[in-house]
Amino acid sequence: MGDGARRFAVTVGGRAYELIPSGGDVILPTQGSKIHHDASCTHLTDADRLPRHPDPDGLLWRRLLDAEDAAAHALSTGLLNQRGRPVTGVCSCALRPVTESHAESLPYWPIDDALQVFDRSRHQAAVEAADREAEEIRAAFPWEEWPTLSLDRYALGQPDSPGQVYSHALEFGSKALGSITGGTAKKHFLYRQNHGAWWHDRRYGNVAEAWEQVRAGIVAAVTAAHKGRVRDIDDIVAVRSGIMVVAKTLRVYAPEATLPVYSDSFTHHYLDRLSPGSAAKLQPFARKELLKSLIDDDPRFEGWPPQLVWQFLDWWAPARRTVARVVRIGTSDPRSDWGYFEADGIAAVGRDRVGDLHRYADQEEFASAYVSAYADSGLSGQKLTAQAAEVWRLLDLRVGDRVVATSGKSEILGVGRVVGNGYTWLPGRGPGRPPWHAVTVEWDEESAGKLDEPVADWGTSTVTDVPAPLWRKIQGAAAARRVGAQDDTPEDSAEPVEIPPLDDDLQRIDDALERRGQAVLFGPPGTGKTFHALRYAVRRLGELSEDLPGVDPLAEPGGTAFGATVEALTGSGRLTVVTFHPSYGYEDFVEGLRPVKGSAGLALEPTPGVFKRVCETAAANPGQLHLVIVDELNRGNLPRILGELITILEKDKRGLPVTLPLTGDSFRVPPNVRLLGTMNTADRSVRMLDSAVRRRFAFLELLPDSRPLRERRVDQLHLADFLDELNRRIRTHLDREKQIGHAFFLPEGEAVSTAAEFAAIIRGEILPLLQEYAYDDYGLLAAFLGEGLVDTTAHTLREVSDETLVTLLYEELQVGAGAE
Repeated sequence: MGDGARRFAVTVGGRAYELIPSGGDVILPTQGSKIHHDASCTHLTDADRLPRHPDPDGLLWRRLLDAEDAAAHALSTGLLNQRGRPVTGVCSCALRPVTESHAESLPYWPIDDALQVFDRSRHQAAVEAADREAEEIRAAFPWEEWPTLSLDRYALGQPDSPGQVYSHALEFGSKALGSITGGTAKKHFLYRQNHGAWWHDRRYGNVAEAWEQVRAGIVAAVTAAHKGRVRDIDDIVAVRSGIMVVAKTLRVYAPEATLPVYSDSFTHHYLDRLSPGSAAKLQPFARKELLKSLIDDDPRFEGWPPQLVWQFLDWWAPARRTVARVVRIGTSDPRSDWGYFEADGIAAVGRDRVGDLHRYADQEEFASAYVSAYADSGLSGQKLTAQAAEVWRLLDLRVGDRVVATSGKSEILGVGRVVGNGYTWLPGRGPGRPPWHAVTVEWDEESAGKLDEPVADWGTSTVTDVPAPLWRKIQGAAAARRVGAQDDTPEDSAEPVEIPPLDDDLQRIDDALERRGQAVLFGPPGTGKTFHALRYAVRRLGELSEDLPGVDPLAEPGGTAFGATVEALTGSGRLTVVTFHPSYGYEDFVEGLRPVKGSAGLALEPTPGVFKRVCETAAANPGQLHLVIVDELNRGNLPRILGELITILEKDKRGLPVTLPLTGDSFRVPPNVRLLGTMNTADRSVRMLDSAVRRRFAFLELLPDSRPLRERRVDQLHLADFLDELNRRIRTHLDREKQIGHAFFLPEGEAVSTAAEFAAIIRGEILPLLQEYAYDDYGLLAAFLGEGLVDTTAHTLREVSDETLVTLLYEELQVGAGAE
């Protein structure tokens, strides 16, 4: 396939790809399991002699991805490698993972091509289910009753019969119509809070007035839609704050007026795909009216019901990341709990004192109720709030998400896929079946087995996210149990490992970099700033680097694969790591005069700096993300180092030229370059940075997190409790920026476990830091660590053995603080 062929952006599995069309046929590999579009692909050998398979319309790649059984599809169509095995995947020479910014610079995959392979019959059941749910809501809440509908028939938060109120039916009882869950109950305009008081817009004097205006606004909105004036809804003041609620209400009572696209950002996205630039200056419901009119005027969609059109749009150009989330749910009694899970097709947790999660307006209200309900448990408010967050996580699970059921810290009972309507409350299901918070799951028992190493978090929590490396282990072990090891199976033909979404910490970084182009991780020492920066580089760059050998996006920090991936990314120029210091200057980062040896001796010549070289490489590879990690960002003189880059670093000025003063070159920062800095706030506060610099970076704070230290002890000292209490004292006497980070106690990613290791860290790293904070005030130092270790009279630290040091800190910061 020549470089001159037109290329397209396409979204698959929630990620952006560059589609390189096949040109009429695809290449079948010798022993791999992926089709290829490019004979020069590095994953192929002797491509000129490999068989080709006809691909006249260039859509074989999509048919393969959409096949319900890829192996069966390959066998039926003759997609076989040279060993006669089915070819079930698509190589990166056909679908190349790229950055979002590069995808936005390409034309999107043509809708005519998409319509050729979209299987309407596979979506018919979903359309019919949505129509049934709409009819059920209309039957329960007839439109003619709306002008006089009572508040108790509408509002969330009422303890009796929540399923008989409209807001509950709309948000929780009609998933086939499309989801509007998330956020708070405020989107419903008014609701009853858990403590009994009503929440409503404070422009209204009382709840009765608020309900009268909201009800009238909803009636006016549906009436406008029936008259073909959807855009008029933008002028109805009473319902402006609930776009998704009104949009879904239109799907129920005026189904032909709009498409069932409830989020305004989704509407904007689809308009940009169908008619670029048409949505920018419109109000939300004017956008929805325009989207519907574009579909109505397009003969390709003649006779399509609006629900099917949405199914197509969401398949063709999904507006969100759709990668499955993976959570783990622990069982308190593996034999009986897992038996119920299997028999009933559910995954569940107890905590039945709080009842149905749908009763609560948001997580904050639920957490408050949870803490009150379990106040007699003996746990601290902080730990109860953490437990509440675990239970609330079930409400976020969607169809397609994965659930891992476990027993203890290492046994996997089964892996399942969420189906049906997600979360449900099961108050009582017969003898021996306790009340449960549950999700409906299809279980795969063949995934059962034991992990090689226990997972510490599994001993202290019930619902947790499964990080990418652990998910890979679970998948790999399950695949091995299914098919057994095959010595002659190359890596390319192995069953693909599904890459889950970024975890919360990495997603925050990714969002900030996508939004601003550059970000700073800041916080006290030992909070893992550089660790998270490198984790992000391996995970995000690794996803986009299938063409690089030795790259593993799921590599675990501390392992050889992680180091190899960092080295491969650095060697390719996609990752650059530098450290700023007081002597670091503009000539190092952008360009400067450097001595160069020539025939006449040494001469000064203009030489590009680190960042200029990165930008030149990135400009030549627009589909590939290039990341510059700047460690110790605040130790350099940032205005001097960055110079005129201050202007063109801004996201909306990427690609604009600036003239460099030394060479007169026209220099640009490409849109596929990201800058990620780290900053120790114990050295210098964010507030002390140059304001022009500060405005151009997103700042993400990393604070001490004792969770990795849970269930980890040194003798009798519980590390998490020790760290929490020490930092509480530091916050009390100093400030939050001088806390002690958890990473001090996690050398090479593993928690310290011996008195000698712990004492070495306390003496060599923690004590000098605290002495610096205390300015040799030994009274303050004793307030941190106790007088058993600090001699306030002699102004010195007592000489004690490693074991005694552990005991003294245990008695002062754990027993003395009431943590034991």
